[in-house]
Amino acid sequence: MSFIDSNLESELSKGLKEVEVLLSEQIKGEYPLVVETSRHLVEAGGKRFRPMLTLIASHFGTGQNRKVIESAVVCELTHVATLYHDDVMDEAPLRRGVESANSRWGNTVAILTGDYLFSKASDLLADLGPEAVRLQAKTFERLVVGQIEETQGPKDGADPLAHYLRVVGEKTGSLIATSARFGAIFGGASKEIVETLTQFGEKVGVAFQLADDVIDIASDSSESGKTPGTDLKEGVPTLVTLQILRSNDPKDQALKAKLSKPIPESEIATTIKELRAHPALGAAREYLHALANESKAMLKNLPDGPARKTLEGLCDAIVNRTA
Repeated sequence: MSFIDSNLESELSKGLKEVEVLLSEQIKGEYPLVVETSRHLVEAGGKRFRPMLTLIASHFGTGQNRKVIESAVVCELTHVATLYHDDVMDEAPLRRGVESANSRWGNTVAILTGDYLFSKASDLLADLGPEAVRLQAKTFERLVVGQIEETQGPKDGADPLAHYLRVVGEKTGSLIATSARFGAIFGGASKEIVETLTQFGEKVGVAFQLADDVIDIASDSSESGKTPGTDLKEGVPTLVTLQILRSNDPKDQALKAKLSKPIPESEIATTIKELRAHPALGAAREYLHALANESKAMLKNLPDGPARKTLEGLCDAIVNRTA
């Protein structure tokens, strides 16, 4: 990534290698099936966005150390655990380009594998102290509440888009905010910097998810880590489809009726084609741009330097993913 200072890039690369080693150590054990199912998604890769943010945040203090690495792994284990649960709820056939655990081993094994990874995260947390345990508990609470709110849907009369954005904040923004907070805390940053990075993490985390919403419609490849059109197939609202569902334009009535329920596999391709031609996709991109710019503006409260420039570049990179 050209926006990263070469010295910082070297440090981050070293830190990410340590993260991968510790991740692998966490899924070793005496139960072959548990090891196999846990490795399934951990070793499939992913963007490692959360650990990367933890490492970057630590450089607003004294930089990377063992606790920073451990907290980064806690965040990634928590994230991967939620993917196992999400795939069961969504009945997803693919995740990170491989067969989902629920498709391969069934729902029960997939759920228990997610629980196992949560337990491994908790084991690491015990060495990080009570403040870290409490932060993780609060984050986990938000993850669960967000999933429940998504399952229930908006209340009668409530704005579905506002409800959706709140759910994204709970389900995605919360853990990314915690990733940044862990890095700042264990990197020894000041209290003011810790709070700024936490707020930045929440906002940029929402932007990160909304970028996936756009990619799910606009891209021919599965850049979001899911099969393109998965949300349409499951009838899950996204930033793009909610723009259309709140439209009063008579020309949108047929498309609104289609988007108000899960779309059959046979109609996914034609629906994606309709959405790509609709102004709602452009409106979603504009909203994402504005959110990324708001995230970047928050960084002005942080000391200038390589770490801040890297986060600014990260905001641009999130938007550029959807170009």
